[in-house]
Amino acid sequence: MKSDADVQNDLCDGRFEFSRHAFHRAAERNISIQEIRETGETMQVIERYPDDKYSPSCLVLGYTRQKRALHIQVSLLDVPLLKIITLYEPDLSEWIDDEIRR
Repeated sequence: MKSDADVQNDLCDGRFEFSRHAFHRAAERNISIQEIRETGETMQVIERYPDDKYSPSCLVLGYTRQKRALHIQVSLLDVPLLKIITLYEPDLSEWIDDEIRR
């Protein structure tokens, strides 16, 4: 299973792929590959889902260089490319300081 450091390195280095859902969400929300890579520099795991439907996963919070907050849910399977399950900007009506659910 991937460690937090593995996730961070994979994001920073661009070693990731999108689920079909994440690909559509990134396009809809205008989230670029460069922004995803930038989030790796500041990312922190804010939620863990050990019993997620298909594989253990976690939700990370990271910021782009332009200070755009992004939540990225990733699979923790130990495979060459990190799988991005979904991604979005946190809605402040649902999140406190981008990292705690209301």
